[in-house]
Amino acid sequence: MIQKLLDSGLHWEKKEFGRYGFLKTSGSTDTDIYFVEKGSVRIFMMDENEERIIRFGYSGNIIVSLDSFLSGKPSELYIQAIKKTIVRTATKKDFYEFIRSSEENLKFWNSILEDLVLQQMEREKDLLISSPKERFDRVLKRSPKLFQEVPNKYIANYLRMSPETLSRLKKS
Repeated sequence: MIQKLLDSGLHWEKKEFGRYGFLKTSGSTDTDIYFVEKGSVRIFMMDENEERIIRFGYSGNIIVSLDSFLSGKPSELYIQAIKKTIVRTATKKDFYEFIRSSEENLKFWNSILEDLVLQQMEREKDLLISSPKERFDRVLKRSPKLFQEVPNKYIANYLRMSPETLSRLKKS
């Protein structure tokens, strides 16, 4: 279905971001939706002076700063390339025209939103689990590709554990 979206006639602009390049910074309003063609990104916020990674995106994923995209207001979220990344972007205006153009497109958007809600619920469960091993096992089962696409230091941050703990868990 995502390929159909890319081939739909919706205007997509291709953009390249170097390693550590920002697609979005905190305090900005983001009215774009992104399709990650190649590479990987992290979505995070700052908590005092510490980064808190809340999500990743890699090849084949649609990502969006959903709070800002839906509300039209600034967001505290950053979206940053982890390595050289190529994304296709579509504006909110163009994307909404696309989803309003047919029942099938609206159903597609609803499925994206439902998936994001379910991902968020899984993420919240992960954070409530006190055992690092359980968190690791849940994420490995849910997203094995993550461990091939994203460096361990970011995964450890996402899992709320030290890189050393993650390394031990991966070895066991």
